[in-house]
Formats: sequence, C-alpha cells, structure tokens
Amino acid sequence: MSTHPAVLDLELGAIAHGGFCVARHEGRVVFVRGGLPGERVRAEMIDDSKASHWFATVSEVLRADEHRVVPPCPVAQRCGGCDFQHVDLAFQRELKRRVVAEQLSRGAGIDWDGVVEPADDHENGLGWRTRMRYGVEEDRPALRAFRSHDLVPVPADGCPIAHPAGRRAAETAVAGAEQVAVAVAGATTAEPTVGVLADGRRVAGPVLLAESLDHGAPLAGAQRRTWKVGADGFWQVHTRAATVLAEAVLGGLAPRSGERALDLYCGVGLFAGLLADAGVQVEGVEISRAAAGLARRNVPGARFLAGRTDRMMPKLWHRADLVVLDPPRKGAGRKVVGQVAAVRPRAVAHVACDPAALARDLSLFAEQGYRPVSIRAFDLFPMTHHIECVAILRASDTATLRASERQS
Repeated sequence: MSTHPAVLDLELGAIAHGGFCVARHEGRVVFVRGGLPGERVRAEMIDDSKASHWFATVSEVLRADEHRVVPPCPVAQRCGGCDFQHVDLAFQRELKRRVVAEQLSRGAGIDWDGVVEPADDHENGLGWRTRMRYGVEEDRPALRAFRSHDLVPVPADGCPIAHPAGRRAAETAVAGAEQVAVAVAGATTAEPTVGVLADGRRVAGPVLLAESLDHGAPLAGAQRRTWKVGADGFWQVHTRAATVLAEAVLGGLAPRSGERALDLYCGVGLFAGLLADAGVQVEGVEISRAAAGLARRNVPGARFLAGRTDRMMPKLWHRADLVVLDPPRKGAGRKVVGQVAAVRPRAVAHVACDPAALARDLSLFAEQGYRPVSIRAFDLFPMTHHIECVAILRASDTATLRASERQS
C-alpha cells in the first residue's frame, strides 16, 4: 500500500534522458514529465512501482522557467507522443544538447561540444511527422496516453505534429477500425501522396509509396533516385530527415568510386542507393523480408540479405571500405560492433536514434580501435525528447587495422 502523497511539491533539477527532469522526494529520485530545470512544481504521481525511483507529471507550475510556453496541442500533457510542447523550440534543442553531451560523457568518455541542428531553418516544430499509427477512441483517431494503454483522442484539427495531409486522411479512415496507419510521401511537394491502412487493409492511396530526397541526392552529379516503401514500412518520419541524414552520412564517409560498402539495418536501401550512385559496390542486411525485397528493387545493382545482422555478417564481404549502420533504438551491440571492426573499414557511419545506445556502441568501437572524428545531432523529432545522431568513425591508427586483419 502506498504511503506517499499522490501529489508532490518538487524542485526540478537537470534534464534527463527520456525528457524528464530529475527531482528528489525524501531522498528518492523522481522523474518528472512536463517540467523544466529550475522550476518549482506540484507533480502528480503516475508510477511508484519501483523502489529506486518514481515517475510523476506536472499538475501545477508554482515557479515557471522563462522558456515555458503554452503547448500548441490541448492534449499534449495527456498524450504520450510529445514531451516538450511546453518548451520553446530553441530551448528544446538546448535540452537535447545537454542530454546528448551527458550520455556521451557518461557512456563513452567523450567530451562533446556540438549543437543540435534543426532539420529545417524555417520549421515551427509542427506538421513534420509523415507516418502515424492511431488507435480509435470515440470514433476519433487516438494516441496512447503517457505510460499507459489508454487512448487519447487527437484534437479536432488532428495531431499538430502530424503532416496536414495525413491528419485529413486519418479522420476519414477510423470508421469501424481499431488501428489506422497513415503514410505521407512527397511531403514537401504541393501534392503529397497519402497511403492509409485500416487494420492492415488498404483503404486509401497506394500500398507502395515513392519517396525521394528533398533536393536530390547529396552527391554532386548523382542521379535523381526514388525509393519504393510500404505504407506500413519504415521510412524516416520527418519531412526532411532522409535528406538531412543522407547528407551527413555521405558527407562524412566521402565514398570513392570502386569501393565496397556494407549497409547494415538498411531498410529499403536509402543509404545503399546513394552509395551505389557514387560508384560504390554495396551489400546490405535488413531483418524485414519485405523491406529487403524492396531494397533489391530500389537498388538493383546491390546485394541484400534478409535476417538478423549478426547472423548475416559472415555471409557478407570479409573486407569493406565503408560501413553504414542504422540500428534500432537498442543500438548495434558488442557482437555487431566486433563484426564491423573485423571487416576493417576505413570509415563507419553510425546513425543512432538513442544517445545512450550510441554512447554504448561508441565505447565498444573504441575497444576495437575505432573512434569518432565527428558526431552530429539533429532535431528530427521536434516537440518530443527524441533525437537523431550521426557519428563518423575511423580507425585510430594503422596498427589497429593490422590487428583486426590478423583476427579475421
């Protein structure tokens, strides 16, 4: 039986990974959602199941920080999708910068002094999300509440971070459905294409969508390339994310014609296609058979295997000049990092959607003699705590490559 008060008066400390501010109540750590460092708040307890720490959400602000704003969405505090709608956009990026720096320092011993770069200089943090999955509540598109399976209907005008074309499509698809998936392709064009699935069945638009980069491929002279991707498949969700990441990855790797590259966790072949356009031979791995099949279609000159990366690596080239890895949120892990180092690439591009996982992977790469020459962070998920990073790694010395060669 709980003996603590249901509402706590708290002084909020530093921002933590996950979008929480850290507070203390009678010596116990409390992770608080909806606050800002330095604020005094009343917070309602939402999870006290762990002895080491609790979770709470701000119910009243007693002393506000200067960067606090009115959330643009009326259900922001209830919905689990957005963590930072109460924070002005520039300071959201400062909070994310602090998180990235803290995670890299703690997890990899790296003193990072970078900034969080916006995806678009003109954005307001809204209307960027091109792929959404909704439940249905009260005959309305709905999203899950924070740390709950309860559903929160979106506002009358739709979810503010969803692309406007997707909002309209979701409204028309929920009748009689339990789950609705909406994908918007060509989101920066005057006439985007919208694919809608209800309970896994197509109800509007194509099942396969055509995606391309906003401003063409990031390599001078490269051909304009289009990728086919399923309406319920993976593609970067921010309207500018594919372009931003492509420029960071290809710019960091500086591929040369005739080189070999591995594209790990390759999806439908975004990076593989751009490497192929640069004259690079590519092999890729993707756990989703559907996505791997589309990668073969999108980049016909490359070779793609479907399966777990660690299991497929022995079937790929044992020597590669370049490696791109874009693992899931948990990161690549020790086995895959060791396998990557064993192919002795001259450069590795690590795309990470979790700074803690990136730090763990960078620490493992350091054990193999690979260290980052650059780490960039991008705000590809405005209004949320999520952030995308791209680290470019190179072998620290030629002795490392020789040792790796002997081990292989």
